Amino acid sequence: MSAKPAADHNQVGQLDLVEQKFPLFQLGTLGFQHVLVMYAGTVAVPLIVGGALGLSKADIAFLINADLLAAGIATLIQALGSRYFGIRMPVMMGVTFASVGPMIAIGTDPTMGLQAIFGATIAAGLFGILVAPLMGRLLGVFPPLVTGTVILLIGVSLMGVAINWAANGQPFVSQTIDGVAMQAPNPAYADPAALAIAALVLGVVLCLSRFGKGLIANIAVLLGIVVGALVSLALGKMHFDGVEEAGWFAVSTPFHFGMPTFHLGAIATMCIVMLITLVESTGMFLALANITGKKITPENLSAGLRADGLGTVIGGVFNVFPYTSFSQNVGLVNITGVRSRYVAVAGGVILIVLALFPKIAHVVASVPQFVLGGAGIVMFGMVAAAGIRILGTIDFEKNRHALFVIAVSVGMGLIPTLSPSFFQHLPAWAHAVTDSGIVLGTLTAVVLNLFYHGVVSADRAFELAAATTHGTE
Repeated sequence: MSAKPAADHNQVGQLDLVEQKFPLFQLGTLGFQHVLVMYAGTVAVPLIVGGALGLSKADIAFLINADLLAAGIATLIQALGSRYFGIRMPVMMGVTFASVGPMIAIGTDPTMGLQAIFGATIAAGLFGILVAPLMGRLLGVFPPLVTGTVILLIGVSLMGVAINWAANGQPFVSQTIDGVAMQAPNPAYADPAALAIAALVLGVVLCLSRFGKGLIANIAVLLGIVVGALVSLALGKMHFDGVEEAGWFAVSTPFHFGMPTFHLGAIATMCIVMLITLVESTGMFLALANITGKKITPENLSAGLRADGLGTVIGGVFNVFPYTSFSQNVGLVNITGVRSRYVAVAGGVILIVLALFPKIAHVVASVPQFVLGGAGIVMFGMVAAAGIRILGTIDFEKNRHALFVIAVSVGMGLIPTLSPSFFQHLPAWAHAVTDSGIVLGTLTAVVLNLFYHGVVSADRAFELAAATTHGTE
């Protein structure tokens, strides 16, 4: 029998690296590195949503613990895998930033609230599980022109959150005078000290990303928040109220904030987010396959996307949010050359362990808004930049209609943010679409892309997805 070609031997060697096992201490160290890279992005979403909804520090701390727990469980499902769930590659799971804007809109709606976020998340996760096998066909409706436009819109929409954080709150606060509720200017808004610390955090992040090497550069956002927190503590602007009362050990329980409620508009919004997440994850898995040398079959891809859906269902049950594969961890795999999926398993176990200590979450929840604002400008700006980078793969000379798709979709998507009463006279059933900039912008981009270009072939869609992998988490 003739020897196999050298390429086949390389393929086998690369596949072995995916299944490579390390001594326990080394495995834990490599897994902890992955946790550090994703930690700031992981805890940012509960901080953002909890702050926007006016939750107490104790409730935000609970959200952080629940988020870490659900992220750890979702990571184990994705990395360990089974026949129907999990890609079985070095993938770390965390909350997608694509869900932040829609969740804030749902949570602040007086007719829905926090329980509606969890209900919509569970429904979107189930929807994701059902449509996962169809993503090969749906990719043709979500080419880079559509996904790049939507991700750009998400980043731009979120920037207002970061700006108000950096300015120490909202420009107006609710007051009741003589029994009448009214909006009054917030005297603490744009406090110079808050702006200075936010600028310091932003400067630290930029300097570390410029001059830092390896892990330091990868966790620049996390280190920037730490520096800002320490300065705030020294200036007496950071307080640890509630930390002493928090237990040393606790387990997050399902439906802590009450049973979820299900609203059609909220569910439609989160299903749109789920579709965007699945498109991103498809590109992520294909890129990771190139890095690791592991061939992905349609069955593998469906199992990985189902795990995204199952992780989202678990998130809703445990009082948190939709989950996706974190792109920065895929980048870390490429940088370090460590391709073992068991490193991601170790990272998932570490996330679960961290979720068991409420005091840590209370300390994180104590970080002032203006500190998070400095980091938020970077994180949300990177979401928008990821969309721009995807759009940068388009040849605008050959595709002259692409600018129309981007321009109109972004314009339509910003209407609910810039003019909330723009659609006030439309019937109530239409508000499921018109009240969410993400839904409105996505639908506009899909329809206009179909109008100008039709459906991209399945093979071409997979090729484009692999070439434009940049996540929004």
